[in-house]
Amino acid sequence: MSRVRIIPVLLLKNSGLYKTVKFKNPVYVGDPINAVKIFNEKEADELILLDYNASLEKREPDYVKINEIAGEAFMPMAYGGGIRSFEIAKRVFDAGYEKVILNSVLFEDIKLIDKIASVYGSQAVVGCIDYKKSLLGKNKVYSHSGTKSASSNPVEWAKILEENGVGEIMINSIDADGTWSGYAYDIIKQVSSNISVPLIACGGAGSLDDLQAAVHNGASAVAAGSMFVFQKKGMGVLINFPTGKTLAK
Repeated sequence: MSRVRIIPVLLLKNSGLYKTVKFKNPVYVGDPINAVKIFNEKEADELILLDYNASLEKREPDYVKINEIAGEAFMPMAYGGGIRSFEIAKRVFDAGYEKVILNSVLFEDIKLIDKIASVYGSQAVVGCIDYKKSLLGKNKVYSHSGTKSASSNPVEWAKILEENGVGEIMINSIDADGTWSGYAYDIIKQVSSNISVPLIACGGAGSLDDLQAAVHNGASAVAAGSMFVFQKKGMGVLINFPTGKTLAK
């Protein structure tokens, strides 16, 4: 029985941490350095840092800030946002991050996966899939912080990402983001049953039961934002992590 990773997701904007609901209405959470220090103390398995507007704004990562954040982290770190080339990815790895998370760029340059994996290994490349339901009720993949739709559904795109060499896939429900309503278990199950690389579930977690349910439906790891930065839904900021709690697959 293997232990499942529980991963806090931190959203970076203008050097501060924010949390969104359905990728909209960002609320200021606090200073990223303080958050990382708390997650160090809580012994988080891993951290994901996403500069969620970088690709939308067509800019590179804030190297000064992400270097500072990585310097405080005692756990493995993954970074996503504004990575458009191998050179940018290299600067992220050089800053101390173990993984890069690619999303929007893959709709324009999917070969970037291989360029990075050939040097750092496929385990260092995470393909992120943001998706939401269309007006017709079908799940569609989106890029650029949920503003641009693609022709693929989550299962189709996951297969393409795996074929092109990602070592891990992160699937994120835009509709569930920040809602505390639970993950989209049907999509987790569909995607996990069609790929062989590890799957990180994200979007909608509100309790440990939600995390375990995602695992039961095929997730290899579980990620959450609101659950780890707020006291409860609709209440104030409280950086937290389920210390001593483990999930089994």
